[in-house]
Amino acid sequence: MSTLPPCPQCASAYAYEDGAMLVCPECGHEWSLLQADAVDDAKVVRDAVGNVLQDGDTVTVIKDLKLKGSSLVVKVGTKVRNIRLVDGDHDIDCKVDGIGQMGLKSEFVKKA
Repeated sequence: MSTLPPCPQCASAYAYEDGAMLVCPECGHEWSLLQADAVDDAKVVRDAVGNVLQDGDTVTVIKDLKLKGSSLVVKVGTKVRNIRLVDGDHDIDCKVDGIGQMGLKSEFVKKA
């Protein structure tokens, strides 16, 4: 039995072949087997402008971000140094001056 690659959109392991295409039953995404071979295992994280982010980069916050469960706000223009990229909903793990350790979404930052 051949093993098929997981869905590139939702990472579901239940993809199946439909002719020359692969189909994900969970999200409905369709892709060709050639595209599946070309997909790189490394996840590419991009900022709001489209620049590729890497571990150790410095980013700037582009929108006021309220912290859940707190009255603190990360203001526009706040520089965050030495970011770490992680998997999950919030792709950036960092330490913000005056606030502490937190996770940020890459869509709310731009590379400095």
